[in-house]
Amino acid sequence: MDGWLAALAAELHRHGLGSDLTGHVVAEAAAHLRDSGESPLAAFGPPDTYAAAVAASVGGPTPAPPGRVVGPVRLAVRGITKRYRRRTVLADVDLTVRAGEVAAVIGANGSGKSTLLRICAGLARPDRGTVRIDGRLGYCPQDGGVSDFLTADEHFVLIGAGRGLDRSAARRAGLGQATALDWAPKPGVLARHLSGGTRQKLNLSLARLGTPDVLLLDEPYQGFDRGSYLDFWHQVWRWRDGGTAIVVVTHLLNQLDRVDTVLDLTRAEAAA
Repeated sequence: MDGWLAALAAELHRHGLGSDLTGHVVAEAAAHLRDSGESPLAAFGPPDTYAAAVAASVGGPTPAPPGRVVGPVRLAVRGITKRYRRRTVLADVDLTVRAGEVAAVIGANGSGKSTLLRICAGLARPDRGTVRIDGRLGYCPQDGGVSDFLTADEHFVLIGAGRGLDRSAARRAGLGQATALDWAPKPGVLARHLSGGTRQKLNLSLARLGTPDVLLLDEPYQGFDRGSYLDFWHQVWRWRDGGTAIVVVTHLLNQLDRVDTVLDLTRAEAAA
């Protein structure tokens, strides 16, 4: 794996990518390979081919210009503290995300990234602090979120009902979200027969049902191939430009210029 990553870095430099962006791409690839257990060639293909695809993607949606006008505060996290027995996982965490902004939550394993999103989604209770959400909420967990014995269509109808959509509207919305992720659900196929990457596309499609104002994404691209991974980030930028407030748990480093805010929980954990 190390040799492939080194070759990828060299190819990215050859395509004119700067050291910071090259480091981000290599770190993302390394994290994916570590989490998935796949070989580099199976996951991404030859390093020169993947580098060319990344270089082409950089010419896609541009970062928002400095000083741009954003919308109202959609997510306000204040002083969130969470302990498990004697261990403090989150300590006085603050985060503000406005409409039309993307916030990246980064940190080492065990630093509380998923716990923070579960608290924001109302699925876990903090020991101290508050979370205020203005608008509709969508949540894509890292694991789970789908039922093994339901089809994609049945998921759309079930989750859509909770978002106030009738059956037809839920199906149309779900298929629209799936199409945006370059996935065409096959009728009658249960979720337990989907690959890991396709299950995540289903998870992400469900989170987007009802066009939420706040979108919480916990490493939603796990299992994606290189094309789906790049498509995912293009979709994030489109959702941002459409006014959604987005929080993404990711391995991105804080110099990445494609997000508006970075919350580094490794530092918060060290301070605790």
